[in-house]
Amino acid sequence: MLPRSLVFQDFLLIMIMAVLAGCGLIYEYLLSAYAGRILGTVESTIYTMIGLMIVSMGLGSFAARVFKEPFTTFAWLESLIAFFGVSCILLIALAVSFSAVLPRVIANTFNLPPDLVPAGGLLNGLQKFAQLTPYIFGAAIGFFIGMEIPLIARVREQVHGEHLEHNTGTIYGADYIGAGAGAAIWVTIMLAIDITKAAVITAAVNLLAGLIFLYFFWARIRFRKMLLTVHGLIVGLVVIIYMYGENWSVKMTDLLYEDEVVFSHSSRYQHFVVTERYLSNQTEPIYGFFINGRLQFSSNDEHIYHSMLVYPPMLVANKQNRVLIIGGGDGLALRDVLRFEPEAVTLIDLDSELVKFFTEADDMSEFRSGLVELNDYAFSDKRVNRIYGDAFIEVEKLVKQAVRFDVIIVDLPDPSHPDLDRMYTTYFYERLGDLLNKDGAMSVQSTSPYHAKRAFLSIGKTMSAAGFTTVEQYRQNIPSFGEWGWSIATHSRTLARQRLIGMDTVNLRDNQWLTIDLLVAAFEFPGDFFSELEQIEVNHLGQNRIYRYHNDAWHRDMGIYRD
Repeated sequence: MLPRSLVFQDFLLIMIMAVLAGCGLIYEYLLSAYAGRILGTVESTIYTMIGLMIVSMGLGSFAARVFKEPFTTFAWLESLIAFFGVSCILLIALAVSFSAVLPRVIANTFNLPPDLVPAGGLLNGLQKFAQLTPYIFGAAIGFFIGMEIPLIARVREQVHGEHLEHNTGTIYGADYIGAGAGAAIWVTIMLAIDITKAAVITAAVNLLAGLIFLYFFWARIRFRKMLLTVHGLIVGLVVIIYMYGENWSVKMTDLLYEDEVVFSHSSRYQHFVVTERYLSNQTEPIYGFFINGRLQFSSNDEHIYHSMLVYPPMLVANKQNRVLIIGGGDGLALRDVLRFEPEAVTLIDLDSELVKFFTEADDMSEFRSGLVELNDYAFSDKRVNRIYGDAFIEVEKLVKQAVRFDVIIVDLPDPSHPDLDRMYTTYFYERLGDLLNKDGAMSVQSTSPYHAKRAFLSIGKTMSAAGFTTVEQYRQNIPSFGEWGWSIATHSRTLARQRLIGMDTVNLRDNQWLTIDLLVAAFEFPGDFFSELEQIEVNHLGQNRIYRYHNDAWHRDMGIYRD
């Protein structure tokens, strides 16, 4: 029978390993989420970061054998991980913001015109390095985490004074359980708090585990006083960053936007930012709204996007009594729909925080009031039924309920993630076709026919394969983000464009920008635009073809974002 002290020490080591495994997994999620936020490429960074950290952990496991004193090495290792963990977010923000601001600083210093802001060469290299900093920190932290398991295994054997037959299995068991607990903590707690504070809390737990190890194995550790001093300094750093880190991080990240950031918030699903700027000849500000670093709309030209999204299906449908909007949590598409006096509108959006942000300006801030006024207080209309949830699932529920709609408007984000690709498949469009009345019409946001042509073509081809009788695509230039495209589908044999021709302008419901002729002209493309349509593949569930088309097209634009 083992002595009680030995049992306690063994239990302590296993618990330390479990806690550190949880911290390690949270570091992965933290770095992935933050990198995606500042680089605007969430889908790529997550997979890259996780893969990189796994490889780095493997290298760290090999490197651990170089160190002959496991107690001392492990104690120093935890202080290193805690230091990198507490400072990584701020250091990444510093690198990215500095590389983004430097060209503007140079231009302002030498009074250069806007079209001569320096780029390329050393500056381009600096920005590329800044984009790599999340991965550099991920590799470093992963490497150190990888050393933990072999070191703690050797510590256990030295504590017991013998080779332990099931040592590896015990350690890995604690590691897996701890990692699972870390994932649960991330989902239930960490997602709801600021990412800088999440990093600080994780590092503090990491540091506490290291201090406990230092305390109980004090006699076996060399350079104890120096190590204790280092731990004390890191504790001070943890306190400082906990108090001021969030503010520092926000200020540095705000530098990535050319306009003033007036609001920044992370919900459970995404990070959204509001920017504000004033033109010399205007008294009203121009607001920019970003999700995960990507511009969603600018208040001075959003009417173009939403007019092209909403008016064609509303005009083409024989009735506009019941309307379904998928996405559109900003309420701008809803605003235009309500101009047609429908009997009821159902809006499905994943993020309740986003919808509530555009519902009521309860904080009395000017920009909140401006954004709610922009959508004309659409969410306050009693005809609107909000459903918060995954549209893929919620649409299935509506199909089972056998409800029907006269108009369906799909205002989802671009297919920049495999999870979003599901909403661009034949399966999803078939479900929407089941919800659409025979004399109804459906429009779909279809990304840019200029920047992501193959994705645009595939969306139209996929809708046709889903069983709609007619599918047409159209486009319009939007100054804030260039040429954009949409698709319209019906169960009727008459083309939407033909229905629009000759319509009375009264049907436009006092839209001062839009004309019938402009709508009809939007269906025109260059003569060779559809020449490669035969080579474009239809997107079926699980194939991620539109996601790959879109990702390949925008890959060259991946990086630090601007307004």
